Amino acid sequence: MNRRLIIILGPTAVGKTDYSIETALRYGSPIISCDSRQIYKEMSIGTAVPSAEQLAAVQHYFIHSHTVTELYTAGKYELEALELIDRLFDEGHETLVMAGGSGFYIDALVNGLDDFPSADLQLRNELMTRLKEEGVESLRQELRHLDPESYAVIDIANGQRVVRALEVCLMTGRPFSSFKTNPSKKRDFEIEKIGLTRPREVLYDRINRRVVQMIDEGLVDEVRGLTQYRDLAALKTVGYKEIFDWFDYRDGRVSSEGWLPTMPGDGPVTSLDRAVELIQRNTRHYAKRQLSYWGRDKDIRWMEI
Repeated sequence: MNRRLIIILGPTAVGKTDYSIETALRYGSPIISCDSRQIYKEMSIGTAVPSAEQLAAVQHYFIHSHTVTELYTAGKYELEALELIDRLFDEGHETLVMAGGSGFYIDALVNGLDDFPSADLQLRNELMTRLKEEGVESLRQELRHLDPESYAVIDIANGQRVVRALEVCLMTGRPFSSFKTNPSKKRDFEIEKIGLTRPREVLYDRINRRVVQMIDEGLVDEVRGLTQYRDLAALKTVGYKEIFDWFDYRDGRVSSEGWLPTMPGDGPVTSLDRAVELIQRNTRHYAKRQLSYWGRDKDIRWMEI
């Protein structure tokens, strides 16, 4: 098999963008992004999209390619990415480079996805009511009991994602994670997975500094400009949710008595400094979950950079 896809993965802020550009230039390949948030054209700073210089160095696909108003899923990514990969191979590329940190999207591309059951709207409404009245922690613990694997990898601060995973568990009697991959699907190209790591203290320092850089680059204004979309799933994301929570407190829309914390022990986001602290913490937690998720994949060749 002379057609090869190199997938460069790793936790957020590890350095995938620079490494993937170096690799793509070596093989004369474009970069196929595999990031579930960088696809949205309305979100730039908070998703750490490649800089203009980086985008100019190598052609990128699935960067700012969709809008937050359209529901986008790992299943759609599987279909669109496979179509693109086939076209690029047909154009003469022998090696293609993919880069990103979205584990479900990578699994969808590599293994394919089973068909998810249709939504049970009554059950979803019940769970959404619980989310509003009880907060995400109650639903999160129920998901942890029913599906530890999904609990370990999804953004458990994202109430809508927790609701969807729990809905599937309750509706089907099967873990949400059991629908994620179908190992029987085979691809007609070789797949090589390279995982990038750094010492934990180095990675966490990079995360903390990146968040400060995002604030300096105008993250607050970017989030403010997305207020009309804040209830969409795409915006229930680390870096955006915390700023929205600060806006709510600053503008008097929440009080300490009515606050539903993202994590146990959290209080209202009373200042921008507190929002920054929470973004840094929640991003570190996300990086840890990414590494735990990929720890089960024996096909990844890990490299410390």
